[in-house]
Amino acid sequence: MTLPSLPSTVVPLRNRPAWAALTDHFTKIRTIHLRQLFADDSERSKRFTTETLGLYFDYSKNRITAETISLLIELAEQSGLRHHIDAMFAGEKINITEQRAVLHVALRAPKSEQISVDGTDVVPEVHAVLDKMAQFAEQVRSGAWKGHTGKRIRNVINIGIGGSDLGPVMAYEALKYYSQRDLTFRFISNVDGTDFVEATRDLDAEETLFVVCSKTFTTLETMTNAHTARDWMLKAVSDEKAVARHFVAVSTNRVKVEEFGIDSANMFGFWDWVGGRYSMDSAIGLSTMISIGPEQFSRMLSGFHAMDEHFRTAPFERNLPVLMGLLVVWYNGFFDAQTVAVLPYEQYLKRFPAYLQQLTMESNGKHVTLDGNQVDYQTGPIYWGEPGTNGQHSFYQLIHQGTKLIPCDFIAFGQALNSLGNHHDLLLANVFAQAEALAFGRTAEEVRAAGTPEWLVPHRTFEGNRPSTTILAERLTPETLGKLIALYEHSVFTQGTVWQIDSFDQWGVELGKVLAEKIVPELEKADEPSLKHDSSTNALIRQYRQLRRAKD
Repeated sequence: MTLPSLPSTVVPLRNRPAWAALTDHFTKIRTIHLRQLFADDSERSKRFTTETLGLYFDYSKNRITAETISLLIELAEQSGLRHHIDAMFAGEKINITEQRAVLHVALRAPKSEQISVDGTDVVPEVHAVLDKMAQFAEQVRSGAWKGHTGKRIRNVINIGIGGSDLGPVMAYEALKYYSQRDLTFRFISNVDGTDFVEATRDLDAEETLFVVCSKTFTTLETMTNAHTARDWMLKAVSDEKAVARHFVAVSTNRVKVEEFGIDSANMFGFWDWVGGRYSMDSAIGLSTMISIGPEQFSRMLSGFHAMDEHFRTAPFERNLPVLMGLLVVWYNGFFDAQTVAVLPYEQYLKRFPAYLQQLTMESNGKHVTLDGNQVDYQTGPIYWGEPGTNGQHSFYQLIHQGTKLIPCDFIAFGQALNSLGNHHDLLLANVFAQAEALAFGRTAEEVRAAGTPEWLVPHRTFEGNRPSTTILAERLTPETLGKLIALYEHSVFTQGTVWQIDSFDQWGVELGKVLAEKIVPELEKADEPSLKHDSSTNALIRQYRQLRRAKD
């Protein structure tokens, strides 16, 4: 099966002329040091910097030349990237294995736009949900929405997992500066009971609202936590009617929502053309909207949309998501770089790398092409990172002097949200210094010239030639956050298109869930169950049952 209306002439990756040309090009450039690339081109910084939408995107410290970029763009064109982009925005069912459209871009489209799925314009539906969210959010923020006993809601707890948790918690942390500070926000995702206990330990149930996020309202982890929350609430307020005042649902399953005790009027819907990891700007973002308010949420959506339009219309040579995605393909496919480090020099973005882990690795962690053939090349790399400057005192040692090549994305802002002495100057000095040190290193001659004893020279020599991209913006705002998220979303799309994989399904998470459902009753039975797993799994189940009995 091929993409809807995608020409069948798209050939396997290794058979595309641009791939062959890149292979030859790589043999010529692989040993050239960034020191030489900068020495040979006084305009290099200008040549490999693009500024748009308030983002300054400097990719000059990558191991590339103008020919590299030209060949990568040819590869994108031969991969049908332009067609894939148009197909996505047109609402075609480009999620092949699930036969679904992929329209997270519709979640942030202005009311004036039209985006259709199966002949229906979905934009009015999106804005109807946004309007309903805004009305509810304002009620909570103003204190008009009261709990069952008449107390004002002061605590909001989001219950979800995967994109239903990572998106809201990342956005809350990223935009905490803009949040309403007389409200407390917590997030529960792990089925480990500790997550629930610690999130609720110091809260008053009569002042707490739960936002339960599950499309089907059957997700095992989410509904386990939701029922525990329900029991916790009813222990404090022994009236079943309290559930309707302390729980709202982000779901499409009205029957299950009502069975739980939630008023369906307080159910916020979304659609099957929104994947979980792309859903934080849908009703899944209800807790975000309560935190920062509808106006700031709208500004975040505007940032998303601005990057969407840039991705849809900008020439590839100036298209930020395309360039970012192609650089990943370059390092992953030719340098055998297996990871990408995302290093935000902004404490509010401390959860951004974790959010990107799901976005990137659930999307492109695939081993077969769209037509089901095994790939014979590397696909999605591992994304990871921590905010600076903390990371500098932990894993930067490996990036600088280790044996692994790790391309880095530095993210920084010209203005601090919390100005304190010279803190921000020191922070930004570290951004620029780290990127410079990674690129150019320090030669043995330079180390000797500094008076280092000869025996210590090898230890203090930095090879350099470690690639990085630096993204600078004026200030972390809701709009800027939207642009950054969409930048990575569309970079993932670019990568997946080149690799000819489905970036929008996630079958890899299903098998473990299915097996877990079979094992649960084997753990809970009073009598010793008949186990039919492998010898290791059988032994582990028996050992767990023995340890649990020891507690009893």
